[in-house]
Amino acid sequence: MSPVQLRRWTREEYDRMIDAGVFREDDNVELVDGEIVTMTPQKSRHATAVRLAEIALRRVFGDGVDVRTQLPLALDAISEPEPDVGVVVGSPRDYVEQHPTTALLIVEVADSSLGFDRTTKARVYARAGIDDYWIVNLPDRVLEVRRSPAPSISDPADWGYAIVERLEPSDRIVPLARPDASIAVADLLP
Repeated sequence: MSPVQLRRWTREEYDRMIDAGVFREDDNVELVDGEIVTMTPQKSRHATAVRLAEIALRRVFGDGVDVRTQLPLALDAISEPEPDVGVVVGSPRDYVEQHPTTALLIVEVADSSLGFDRTTKARVYARAGIDDYWIVNLPDRVLEVRRSPAPSISDPADWGYAIVERLEPSDRIVPLARPDASIAVADLLP
């Protein structure tokens, strides 16, 4: 018996499906590692955490960056995720013709998606060279910080983060792209 084979999609194919109307506007999907993933509807705690992260990051980063909420990043040929918050260089007008291809910082707010954000999304973000990846872990009320993307020692095709920290609400976090600023972890938690 042969194993089941999944059909992986490219960003180009995914974008053509969007253009052709395969997905409705209320279809909450994203392309992650070649798979079209349905995003779960947001509960109020999740939505509040997204807004809190957006507010804190706008305050810390100021001008010269675009703090984007739930908008696509064209990371590679098989991934176009829509992180809860992404900080990219430039302004919204810089991305009229195409989505950003990298980010200074990505924040995912996780409740039911915690395992997916720790594994699949972390692998995709690490492979894309995202140096600073944070997960607002709602069930445990902590901030998980992942830094130093690198290929796996056992499998160079697999990527992850060499540094993983867990910060409590009483801690502060310094974004790598803004070493002169810090954010209270409590400010990111509902």
